[in-house]
Amino acid sequence: MKIKSLVLLIVFAANAVFMSYKLSAQTPYQKDFQEFWTDINQHYAYLDQQKIDWSKVKEIYTPLVNQVSDKAGYIRLMEGVLNELHNGHVSLSTNLPGSNRLVPSGLDLRVEQLGNKYLITDLRKGFGADLCGLKIGMEVTAFNDKPIDKQLKQFLPSYTAQWDSNMYQYALDMLFAGTHDTLRAITVKDSGRLKTFHPLNYGNSPELLFSKKINKNTGYIRINNSLGNNDLIAAFDSALDSLLLLKSLVIDLTETPGGGNSTVARAIMGRFITTSLPYQVHEFDEKAYQTKRHWVEYVTPRKKVFSGKVYVLVSRWTGSMGEGIAIGFDGMKRADIIGTPMAGLLGAVSGFRMTETGIGFQLPTERLYHVNGTPRENFVPGTLTRNMEETILKAKQVR
Repeated sequence: MKIKSLVLLIVFAANAVFMSYKLSAQTPYQKDFQEFWTDINQHYAYLDQQKIDWSKVKEIYTPLVNQVSDKAGYIRLMEGVLNELHNGHVSLSTNLPGSNRLVPSGLDLRVEQLGNKYLITDLRKGFGADLCGLKIGMEVTAFNDKPIDKQLKQFLPSYTAQWDSNMYQYALDMLFAGTHDTLRAITVKDSGRLKTFHPLNYGNSPELLFSKKINKNTGYIRINNSLGNNDLIAAFDSALDSLLLLKSLVIDLTETPGGGNSTVARAIMGRFITTSLPYQVHEFDEKAYQTKRHWVEYVTPRKKVFSGKVYVLVSRWTGSMGEGIAIGFDGMKRADIIGTPMAGLLGAVSGFRMTETGIGFQLPTERLYHVNGTPRENFVPGTLTRNMEETILKAKQVR
């Protein structure tokens, strides 16, 4: 028995040494990929809702990670892994010159597949696609001189061949956002002739917001992608105070693709209510215990209240916290929401960092809902428009 026990002890020790050697022999990229995969598996709030086969993703990409020999190659590979999640609310904190621009913040037009055609259905006002002469309704025949169909596969998930409309639209958005280092060439049919446009890339306005009186009864405040800047609170207060006695107010959130924070959001909404009201619902999985945390977030009144009629404009470039403000105003029954469906960014994000390479990434760790139970990403404005042009026309009718 002593001999048998000694043999077992030797085998156990040998296995321990082997496993220790195996772990130490891993490259930094192999270690980080395992860490990343585990973080997604444990914390990503939408694996079930999106029906993502995350184990299959690991199976596909592990052999590819084994071939990576430098950080640039690892970043390129991880960008491909993120496409498996097909939503713009998942991103790396770094990029390469050849990396794709982020969606929706780096996108300036919307192209949709309608039948066997690809049509421009919306344009981001004041950005490259709009300024270069592209028009809503044009049929796109090529991107960077290549057929569109063949270029979409690089952005479509590999874990399935059953691609749905959300996956295809994500792939189209990524394709037409283009890369940081390449001037885009968009070829369209215009009056029966082929024309190629080269939209430049324009940054966001440096102003936190813009405000004015539209007419004698109506004020207008446009927020310029600054919902993550706490200085916006004072700027918004000042703008609203100058319009406080008007009958109506238009709050334009059509240019807020870059996220934000709930402090700014609650500060803005707090100027329009006289009692504390719920504005969105959070849900968080406690996977280790197979339980869920579920709570309601409230807005409290703040400073002098605007008591007139409120209209909130939204677009495909209303993302994240902009979407939160829109569903908040709607849930509090304090504004009419006018516009297209919004960016559809999933949930509330948290930041993570890979140990070996130091590469950061963000992912949605909480699901968010309208107070009526509708997932935020599925919210549809009460006054639905087809594009920004229709939204602007509706806003001009406010009295």
